[in-house]
Amino acid sequence: MKELPVSLRAALSNRSGEGYVDTAVKILMAVVIGALVLAGLYALFDDTVMPTLTRRIQEMFNYAG
Repeated sequence: MKELPVSLRAALSNRSGEGYVDTAVKILMAVVIGALVLAGLYALFDDTVMPTLTRRIQEMFNYAG
């Protein structure tokens, strides 16, 4: 039973998972920047940037089955 506090202390002082937060923040930043670029393209061209995707989404919601 004395081994439990020692292993708990070792687990709490371990910093090996520290990079996961950094990676999550980088992924979140990439998604936000990508969304802003796509919104900027829509505003700049004032038209559909990805016509195939737009058509497929419209077909999906206009399903008359």
